[in-house]
Amino acid sequence: MVRIYTDHPEFLNDIADVIRLYLHMEEVIPAEENQSMGDEVFISAVMEPGEDWRAVCRCIAPKGESRYVYVHPAVDGGELVQKRYLKRCLKIGVFRAMAKLFEGNLPWGSLTGIRPTRLLRELIDEKGEAEAIRFMGDEFDVSPRKLALAKEIVDIQRPFMQNIGNGADVYIGIPFCRTRCLYCSFLSEVRTKKTDMAAYIEALKKDIRLGSAILKDSGYHIRSMYMGGGTPTVLTEDELKDVLEYALEQYGGYGSEFTVEAGRPDTITKEKLKVIRAMGAGRISINPQTMCGRTLELVGRSHRPEEIIRAYHDARELGFDSINMDVIAGLPGENLKDVKHTLEEIKKLDPHNLTVHTLAIKRSSKLKGMLDEYSLPDAEEAEAMVNAGMQAAADMGMKPYYMYRQKYMRGNLENVGYAKPGTECMYNIDMMEETVSIMAHGAGAMTKRIFDGECRVERIPNPKDIGTYIAKVEAVAEEKRSLYSK
Repeated sequence: MVRIYTDHPEFLNDIADVIRLYLHMEEVIPAEENQSMGDEVFISAVMEPGEDWRAVCRCIAPKGESRYVYVHPAVDGGELVQKRYLKRCLKIGVFRAMAKLFEGNLPWGSLTGIRPTRLLRELIDEKGEAEAIRFMGDEFDVSPRKLALAKEIVDIQRPFMQNIGNGADVYIGIPFCRTRCLYCSFLSEVRTKKTDMAAYIEALKKDIRLGSAILKDSGYHIRSMYMGGGTPTVLTEDELKDVLEYALEQYGGYGSEFTVEAGRPDTITKEKLKVIRAMGAGRISINPQTMCGRTLELVGRSHRPEEIIRAYHDARELGFDSINMDVIAGLPGENLKDVKHTLEEIKKLDPHNLTVHTLAIKRSSKLKGMLDEYSLPDAEEAEAMVNAGMQAAADMGMKPYYMYRQKYMRGNLENVGYAKPGTECMYNIDMMEETVSIMAHGAGAMTKRIFDGECRVERIPNPKDIGTYIAKVEAVAEEKRSLYSK
């Protein structure tokens, strides 16, 4: 357990995220100013008054005590700007105070947000390229290797952020899977014979109809459409056709890109792929996660490597323009040799895209409660796995084009999407960089409106519970209409 005192309690959760960079899954609770316990870690983070901003941070632990004072020139500007910089000062101060006592392979330094490329892009726009890169390295302690990766992605993304105008993306969520993976923390239910899919699809279609009317009335045009999950191909052929046909009819098309995330090879049939292709989708994901049969069984994925290869060749035969394949570095029981085997098998297939995820141990996953039962790689080996993914992507002629991070990732690393030039997924960039509004349909899906001139994002989530979602489709649609009419 970690106790923390701060004179800015509104930043408690943000500071806790920094603490967990070193202490991972530890519980962090608020404390009084001098409530230090001998057998626990105590953190104090306060701002001292003065001409400059001074974040005075202390760390007291059984192994010793440390102190760091982070000084930053006072920042003018509105309340939101000042709040952002105050939070930044406290986080950096705590990170550096803890660095004196705790070891850790932390290539992203004190950054805890999921969008480091967005931060770098904003800093470049604000300070210029050279100063932005210096700032990320010197102030946030980001390693040169990760800075170079972020900069390459920012450069590749720039053309996708031009001429957005009043464009919006459409997301259609199918929060059902065939089985639940050991590491999964996403909102999804296992589809069984008792699942009332007809009721969900009816609600989803109503959601689509209401959302399409909101965008049309608000003067938006569609940039791209994306069906994700869960596993969309858990739907039958007829269900897939029904939902996709209805969405295209209501929106009048899909813009310039249409993706269906097939995901699990054990749910993919040639007939379903034909339906998806006939609806105009040119991009599809077929996600092995690993090509090691024993690992697939261990993590609860009910398919074999042979099924992955079969599904991939079927998709190629049907002429999909872009096929993505996901892998996860750091799966239970796997070592660097296993990851390299997976990557070599994928290189034989030569997909258009490769997404390399780093295992994140989420609190809501089965894995979190069973960590003592599994062997997981340490930070150094996890980084070697991620680097092997980067090299495999380069060998296939791919470049990194989007990235995001999650809490509790092995080695404090990242997830990176690689693509052969010309096959990048516009929706992935739009979603992660938050440059385009998104109208989202389905249980747990998140609608966003981007207020570009104000650097502001407002969100409206659909209810995560399936029954609640079905009951509240119309009520939530009214909230979306209100958001898009501002």
